[in-house]
Amino acid sequence: MKQTVISNSTVQVPPTFEGEDRDYFIALMEHVVQKNPGEPEFHQAVAEVLVSVVPYVNQHTKYKAAKILERLIEPDRTVIFRVSWEDDQRCVQVNRGYRVQFSNAIGPYKGGLRFHPSVSLGTFKFLGFEQIFKNSLTTLPIGAGKGGSDFDPKGKSDHEIMRFCQSFMTELARHIGKDVDVPAGDIGVGAREVSYLFGQYKRLNNRFTGVLTGKGIEFGGSLIRTEATGYGCVYFVQNMLQHSNQSIDGKTVVISGSGNVAQYAAEKAMQLGANVVTLSDSSGFIYEPAGFTQEKLEFVKALKLKGGRIKAYVDQFPSAQYHDGQRPWSIPCDVALPCATQNELDESEAQLLVKNGCIAVGEGANMPVTPEGIHVFLAAKIAYGPGKAANAGGVAISALEMAQNSMRLHWTRDEVETRLHSIMMSIHQQCVAFGSTPGTPYVNYVDGANIAGFRKVADAMMAFGIL
Repeated sequence: MKQTVISNSTVQVPPTFEGEDRDYFIALMEHVVQKNPGEPEFHQAVAEVLVSVVPYVNQHTKYKAAKILERLIEPDRTVIFRVSWEDDQRCVQVNRGYRVQFSNAIGPYKGGLRFHPSVSLGTFKFLGFEQIFKNSLTTLPIGAGKGGSDFDPKGKSDHEIMRFCQSFMTELARHIGKDVDVPAGDIGVGAREVSYLFGQYKRLNNRFTGVLTGKGIEFGGSLIRTEATGYGCVYFVQNMLQHSNQSIDGKTVVISGSGNVAQYAAEKAMQLGANVVTLSDSSGFIYEPAGFTQEKLEFVKALKLKGGRIKAYVDQFPSAQYHDGQRPWSIPCDVALPCATQNELDESEAQLLVKNGCIAVGEGANMPVTPEGIHVFLAAKIAYGPGKAANAGGVAISALEMAQNSMRLHWTRDEVETRLHSIMMSIHQQCVAFGSTPGTPYVNYVDGANIAGFRKVADAMMAFGIL
C-alpha cells in the first residue's frame, strides 16, 4: 500500500485508487487531519470507511453533490465537561467527561459510555463514527453517539464510583433523553455503573424512562444484554461460514480478551460445536490444546469478575499453557475472534493466521485489526467480518431494551436471543448484497458493511435537506 501525501498522518491510500477516487479520498482525509489534529484513531476509523464508500459516492453523485461524507465526518455536537467528586479520604478529585453526538439521522443518538484513564476526545470520535454504520446495519431506528470519562473505576470503592457516577450524570443529564440520546455501558461501565447513572438521572428528572440501556433486569433491563456482543459475533461468523458452505461446528477458534465479549463469544462458539483454545488479557494469553469446557470458562468468568489476571488460570488447570506478554495469533486455527481492544492484530500476525490456515475472522472488539492487517485478510480472500457488522449484537440488544421500555414489556430470554440471531442474519445479508464480487463467491464484508451502513444514513440525510 502506498503512503498518502497527507502530512501528520500515517493513513494509507488504497493502491487500487486512481484518479477521482484517489483525489477525493486524499481531500477528505486532509480535511479530517487538519480539523482533528492528534487523533490518529479517528483518522484511521474515517479512512477505513472511506476506502469502501468513496468509490460508491463517486458512482452515485447525488451524495457527493450534497457533501454527505463531509457532513457525516463532523459530529452533530461535542460536549466536554468537568466532573468533580470526593473520594473516601474526602479529597476532591477532578475528571473530564465527554459525549460526542455524531448522527441522529435515523434515530436518537445511541452508544456506550467508557470509563478509562486512557480515553480522549479522539477516542470517542473514533468510536462514535464507527457507531454510525454499526447502528445503521442493525435495521433498528437508532443514531450514533459515544462518550465517557478518563475516570478509572479500578481500585475505587463502591461509594467512590457512586459519587463519581452521580456527579457525571448531573452534567450529562441535560444532554440526553429517551428520544434524544440513549447511552449504554462500555469498557469500565458495567451494571453497577449504569445503575448509579440511571438512579441519578431518575432523581434529577423525576421520571422513569428508558434513557440508559444495560440496566438491571429488575428496573427495565433486557435479558441477553451481557452476552449479546459475544453471541452476535459468533452468529455473524456462523453466517459467513454458511455462506461458503461451511460450518463452525468442529472448527478450532482462537479468541483474544477475557472480558464479557470474549467470554460469551467463547460460550456461544462452544455451544455451536467449535473448539475454543485461547483467551487472553494485557499480560499474556492461555492456550488450552484440548479446548475449554464450560466448567473452565466459568472459572475464567469468576476470575475476571474479581479482577484477577488470566495467568492464574494455569494454577487451577495445569493442562493449559501460559504465554507471558504475547498475543494468541500464533496458534493455528480455523477462526480468529479478536475481542480485546483496538489495533491488537497487526500485519505480521494477520500473515501468520493466514499461513496457519485461518479461514474466517470476526471482530468482537472495535477496530482490533490494523489497516495493514485488514489488507492481508482481504488480499487472501478469507471471510473477514469488520466490527461494525460482527460486533453489532450489543447495540442491537440495547435498542431492543429501548423497545421493551417503551412498550412496558419484558421479553423472555428465548425471544430476545431469537431476535438477536435474526438481526445478525440481516446484517450479514446486507453485507453480502453490497460486498459481493460479481462472478465469484467472494464477499468483501468491509465494503458490504460500510456501503450498506452508509446508504441508509445518507438517504435519510438527503430527505431532510441541508442540515
